[in-house]
Amino acid sequence: MLTPQEHRTLQFIRRHLAEHGYAPSLEEIGAAIGVRSRGSVHRYVSRLQDKGYLRRAPHGARALEVLDGPGDPAGSLPLLGRIAAGRPIEAIPGQDTLNLADFLLGPDRYALQVVGDSMIEAGILDGDTVVVRQQDRAEDGDIVVALIDGQEATLKRLRRCGGGMIELIPANAELSSMVYSAERVTIQGVVVGQLRSYR
Repeated sequence: MLTPQEHRTLQFIRRHLAEHGYAPSLEEIGAAIGVRSRGSVHRYVSRLQDKGYLRRAPHGARALEVLDGPGDPAGSLPLLGRIAAGRPIEAIPGQDTLNLADFLLGPDRYALQVVGDSMIEAGILDGDTVVVRQQDRAEDGDIVVALIDGQEATLKRLRRCGGGMIELIPANAELSSMVYSAERVTIQGVVVGQLRSYR
C-alpha cells in the first residue's frame, strides 16, 4: 500500500507524463509535493518502482512509465486514512482501496473516511467517505482537507479572514470555528463528493 507522500508523488508523475510526454525531474516532483530534499524524492520514486507502480524505461535519464500497480483493481482510489470532522486528529495512512469505477475517478483523487459530526449540516456524517481532489489552493466556501501545523488534518469549510488569518468553519451550529494564521494551514485538497453505506 502507498503512503500519502508516495501517492502524491505517483499522481504528480502521472499528470506530468500526461501533459508533457516525459517524466518530471526530482526538483519538479519535490516542488509539487512540498519536499526540498532530492534524496527524499529519490527514495519515494525508488519505493514506487519497488512496489510496482513505476518502471524506468531504457531510453533517457528521466524516462519513467506508470504501471497499474500490484493488486490495484481497475477503477479504484487509494483510501489514505481517516479525517477528523470534530477536533483535529493526526491523518494516518490507511491500508485499503475503494472501487469507484462509476464515481469521480481521476489521477488527482483520493478518499478519506470522516470521523466526527462537525460537518453534519453540510450532509457529511460520521462514517461517510469523502472523495477529495488533491490541490493546494481552495476558494472561500470550499470544504477542504486542511493540515494544521503540518501534523493534524481536519475537514472544514474554508474562509479567509483579514490580517492573514484562515477560518475553518464547521457545519454544525453547536461547534465553533477554528481560526489560525495562514502559515499554519496547508490545504491538501477540496471535497468533490462523498459515499455513504446504509448497511
